[in-house]
Amino acid sequence: MRKISLKVFVLAALYSACQSSKGIPPAARYGHTAVWTGSEMIVWGGFTDNFSDDGGRYNPQTDSWTQPNHKGAPTGRDYHTAVWTGNEMVVWGGYNGTYLNDGRCYNPTTDGWIAIADNGSPTGRDYHTAVWTGTEMIVWGGCNSNSRFLGDGGDYNPKSEFWFQISSSDSPVARSGHTAVWTGTYMIIWGGRCGGPNSLLNDGKKFKINRWTPVSTNGAPAARDGHTAVWTGTEMVVWGGAVYNDGGKYNPDADSWIAVSTNGAPAARSGHTAVWTGTEMLVWGGDGRYTNLLNDGGRYNPTSDRWTAITKDGAPTARDHHTAVWTGTHMIVWGGFNEVTGKLNDGGLYDPTSDTWTPMGDKSAPSARK
Repeated sequence: MRKISLKVFVLAALYSACQSSKGIPPAARYGHTAVWTGSEMIVWGGFTDNFSDDGGRYNPQTDSWTQPNHKGAPTGRDYHTAVWTGNEMVVWGGYNGTYLNDGRCYNPTTDGWIAIADNGSPTGRDYHTAVWTGTEMIVWGGCNSNSRFLGDGGDYNPKSEFWFQISSSDSPVARSGHTAVWTGTYMIIWGGRCGGPNSLLNDGKKFKINRWTPVSTNGAPAARDGHTAVWTGTEMVVWGGAVYNDGGKYNPDADSWIAVSTNGAPAARSGHTAVWTGTEMLVWGGDGRYTNLLNDGGRYNPTSDRWTAITKDGAPTARDHHTAVWTGTHMIVWGGFNEVTGKLNDGGLYDPTSDTWTPMGDKSAPSARK
């Protein structure tokens, strides 16, 4: 009996070690965040069976997952924000039954968490935006109840661990479901909603050195939320959202809009993702206008104003409220929600050069954790 038990124990230990070396994906979730570090995608938070306070680090070179240190992690939450500073992921805000105004910094090199100072931080919120300027994280907008939308924010310097309040003078109308991009000079806020179904917005403002200046509405896309926006280096490209499959290119220097072609564009959707590759905007997934959830997308070249379809062959299952990051060669899609299977913890790597998908992770690993 002892020999059999020892054999079983050794086999179990070897199997566990094998599984650990290959890595197990984080639990299925949506409303999480993801950042790209230069070598790994870090996923954190979201809603699993409850508000999650864990995540995972995915290395596409080894196709493997490792779990971040849980000690010192922020409390569980969803619809928070996360930015990558160059050496840390900064998590802030979100909701877990309470609207939160705290967060922490995670360093993947040390695998440790450091608290964010709460002295002077903005009020708790979710569905806000956050951008990284190179030295500071700027948080703006969002909501802290079903009927209270916010038009304030703050910028946080991780080195000084100090918050600065953003000027409310000439600030945009309070909103959530908007987008924000960092141009290298400005943070541009655009779109979103400031109330019920009939309160969608097609305006915005540029923020620089604690001053706000208007974004022209002349030629701007129709009012919407649930859209995406990317920064190309010279323009902000807004696309999709609400019931639209159109968008616009905004030049902040000229304060002018040019419509994005709808010829060959993906079907209308919201809750999708978009990444910038350096030459193209890749749009994928989301909730369709006339269909259920989608697992298709398109590649948009703003120079030629042309769309190219993203293959569905080998693509992940349809979903919304997922995340996507750009690695320099691939778009990684992970997690989200599907009406048939519920929360998801799978994804795929898309190569726009070959127009091909590669599945993520070890197929023998569990599909989800409880």
